[in-house]
Formats: sequence, C-alpha cells, structure tokens
Amino acid sequence: MNYVLKGHDCTDDIVSVLMMFYPNEKYIRVFDTSNGITLYAERDGEKARAALYENGELLSEGFAEGRTDTDREHKRIICLAVFNAINAHKGYSMPWGILTGVRPAKLISEMRASGMTEDEIRHELKEYYLVSDQKLALMCEVSLNEEKIVKSGSGKIGIYIGIPFCPSRCLYCSFTSYPLDKYSKKVDSYLDQLEKEMEFTSHFTKTREIDSIYIGGGTPTSLNETQLERLLDMTGKYFGTAEEYTVEAGRPDTVTREKLRLIKQAGATRISVNPQTLNDKTLELIGRRHTVKDFITAFTLAREEGHTHINTDMILGLPGEGEKEVTHTLQGLYDLSPESITVHTLAVKRASRLKEMLEDYSLAEFELMNRVIELSDKYARQMGMFPYYMYRQKNMLGNFENVGYCKPGHECRYNVQIMEEKQSIIAVGAGASTKLVNRQTDQIERIFNVKSVDDYITRIDEMLKRKEEIKWL
Repeated sequence: MNYVLKGHDCTDDIVSVLMMFYPNEKYIRVFDTSNGITLYAERDGEKARAALYENGELLSEGFAEGRTDTDREHKRIICLAVFNAINAHKGYSMPWGILTGVRPAKLISEMRASGMTEDEIRHELKEYYLVSDQKLALMCEVSLNEEKIVKSGSGKIGIYIGIPFCPSRCLYCSFTSYPLDKYSKKVDSYLDQLEKEMEFTSHFTKTREIDSIYIGGGTPTSLNETQLERLLDMTGKYFGTAEEYTVEAGRPDTVTREKLRLIKQAGATRISVNPQTLNDKTLELIGRRHTVKDFITAFTLAREEGHTHINTDMILGLPGEGEKEVTHTLQGLYDLSPESITVHTLAVKRASRLKEMLEDYSLAEFELMNRVIELSDKYARQMGMFPYYMYRQKNMLGNFENVGYCKPGHECRYNVQIMEEKQSIIAVGAGASTKLVNRQTDQIERIFNVKSVDDYITRIDEMLKRKEEIKWL
C-alpha cells in the first residue's frame, strides 16, 4: 500500500488509518500515484484533501475542514479526509471512526476532567471523529467504571512480576515468552535473579500501600510445583499480599490441583484460566496443546480448591471460526459461570507466528467480527457482567477492541490502572516495564528490563541500576 504526503508529515496518523482498511500490508511512502493502490493526502492551511488511486486512475476522494489552527486539529482533518476517501471506495464505515488511540475510555475521562459535559463529549466524538453510537455508549460506560477504580487506587502502587516461560508458543502470541522444553534448565537461575530484583525493589515499595499484585507472563503455572511455590514465597516475602492478587494460570495444560492449592494458600484472590476458544479443532490449529476437556478440568479443580474469582480469556476472529464456533464458546463459558471474561479481538502482531504465516490462514472479515463482538457483549450481560475496562491495539481485525467484563465486585484493578496510567506500576522480570507516574504533573517515566531470559540472568545488576530511579516514587 503506497501513500503520498503533501503539506504535512503526519506519517504515523496516515498509516493508522490505512491499517484500518488495509490491515497487515506494507505501507510505503512514494512521490507519485502511478503504480498500484496509492493514497494521496494533502493539507493546505485549514483544509485537507485525500484521494485514492489505482495505477494513476482516481478511485475516490475525501475532504475535511478544520476548526482551529492547532497541530491536533491538523492531524484530525488529515485523518478524516483519508478516512472519507477510502470509505467512499470501500463502501463501509468503521464503528470507531478515525479514533485510533489505545485507551478510548481514558480519552473520555480526560474530556470530563477538562470540564466538558456528557453531551459535549458525545457531540465531539460523534461529529468530529465519526465514532458510532454503539461505541460511544461503550466508551462512556467503561470510563465511568474505570474512574471509580482509579480513584480508589489513588496514592497506591501496583506490582507486576513477569514469568516469561510457556509450554509452547501460541500462533497469535507476541509476548516475551520462552518454551520450557528449551529453557527448563534455566528456570532456577531465572528465579535466582528475579529474587535479587524483588529484594532490591522492595526497599522502595515498603513505604507505599500496594493496591494490586499481578504475576503474569508467559505462563507462571508452567513452572513446576517446587518452582511455583518458591515464586509465591518470594512474592510474599518481599511484597506481602494485596487486596487484589492475581496469578495467571492461562494454559490449562499447566494446571494441577497442587499448583492451585499453592496459589490459594499464598493469598491470591484472582486467577486467570484461559481457553481462548472451546473448539478443539481451533485449539490444535493455534498451538494451544490442550483440549476443551483440559480447560473444563482445570476450571473445576480451581473451584474445588476454593478460587472464587476465575477469569477466562477468549479471542474473537481466530482462524476458521464463525458465529457457530463463537456461540459454542460463549455458551460453554456461560455454563461454567466465571466471575470475569476478557474478550479479545485477534490482532496480527508483528512478532507472532501468525504474522509470519499469514498467507496460510483465512481471517474473519469486518462484518463477521462486528456480529461476534455484539454476540459476546450479549452473552456477557446475560451472565450478569458489565464492561469495566477496554483497550485497543494495532492490526486488530476490523479495527475493533478488547473488553473486560465482570460481575459486580470482580473488577481487576491492575488491568484498569495499567490502562489509565494514573498509578505507578513496579515491574520485575525479563521484559518487564516499570511505569512511574508523577502524581503532581501526571508525567510518566518508564524503566525497561531486557526481554531475553539469557540477558536478564547475566545482566541483572544492570537491571537493578536502572531501578534506582524508583527512589523518587
């Protein structure tokens, strides 16, 4: 996909709009419209024009006019002109309009804080960003729920502990994750260095109230029982417990009764056991290496061991899945009655195997994604759940969103705080990213750990030196 810019250099904004309509393409800046499909985007003062060409022949045009002479408004009219031009050719409109941000609910919270009324917010987003009524309603509902959680966590901190090991790599995964069959002999060394970082970090966190602890990955339960017990003991020793304490048990093939007992005994209040789909054919295709029966067994064991908040993740848009398969998954989750469900839209991430093998798979089209997203919302509400947090990613099918649903009183505060960015999150482990929020200025400082397990083990002292910046927390 080619594009030509004139009168501006809003490359990132243009590409974001192109990604909505032409996902997973290569976006190449050129200087004429003679070859292939090419977008032309021009700004002249407070006016913008965009045109779509195929081998030099005009396919469609779009126009937009600005309200103010600001950089933000300049970008908006350019994106709007591009959106209008492509939409005129494609013949359908995106429910999120030209809104491309990762945190749509946070945007509404910021607009409220600036003094805008609810009517003014809706008018702004609907008229000038083309957000649909349905997505506006979702944004408003989620933002109100998120604001309550942000307020309750004011002045507190969160703790994230990363365990970057998995039994296998899923087709769609781009997280920092290493297969245990190759790295099993390095797990104990990793835990040695992780403990060193936890001890160092604890000196900065003892004077602050911990709002949440989140042990994620990877798959923390891919550790054997002895290693998992050590990890949980380390967490308790250096950070204590918290009112919200999550341990991801995302792969059912890593879950045992003893591990569930250890997690409960350590004080965890929330676990995540994730099927992604309840269709065995799809599970095999995406490399999950477990069956639907394995998931149900793991879920049942968790209940038997006293876990009263079980989250389940599912992904919409998995290869080969239509409404029938999604309905089957939703009905199965309905029957199990988890406390929360996180509904993901499949994103084709750059570092995933899916991206590398994209030509081998048939992915869901826009209209199908729209239907199954509406279906998931319907089922979640029938389960007595409401949407409490939301975020978006690049290269999501249909340019949709991920939504966390839960029953009343079962919100995951960590999920909200990481999205709203109003609370400092202290993160340890390979690939972990600490986020320090200055409460006076709202400025954010990030401290990144190396992603490689091998580098983390050998460069732990460097990670500790980076963490010295936490002292101003």
